[in-house]
Amino acid sequence: MNTCLELQTMQMSYREICAGEDPWIPLGNFMNDYFGNAPELRAELVQDPIQEPEEATADLHRWAVFCAASVEYLCQKYEIPCPDWVFSPAWTLMEPWYYSPGADKPQVRERLTRQTPEPFTRRNIFCGIRIFANKYEHSTDRLQRRSA
Repeated sequence: MNTCLELQTMQMSYREICAGEDPWIPLGNFMNDYFGNAPELRAELVQDPIQEPEEATADLHRWAVFCAASVEYLCQKYEIPCPDWVFSPAWTLMEPWYYSPGADKPQVRERLTRQTPEPFTRRNIFCGIRIFANKYEHSTDRLQRRSA
């Protein structure tokens, strides 16, 4: 890991979620480093296992499972080795978690079920395909299309 700059690892992100931070603040910081600030260090950003508190609430457990699914998904997408810790049976929800605006509507749930990547659905999380849209890649794609 780069010692000159402390980067936001997934382990750090989950620790901040456990400390009461809105989940998308540490996850957003993680994504900034993973996609933009240090893409050459992606493997290092996900290698350390998250540690669930002994008395984790159902909500904290859902976010732990979400973090594990996220690491597996991102490792697959960017073709980096996936750390073994993400494959623990602990990182599966007993009940489905639909995470999206309008997820109480049957048509939204059906879309989420159909579109969510496998590392999430295997863990019983349904969040759609845009959960980790990479703004850095999208802006590069747009610039390339404009210059073509």
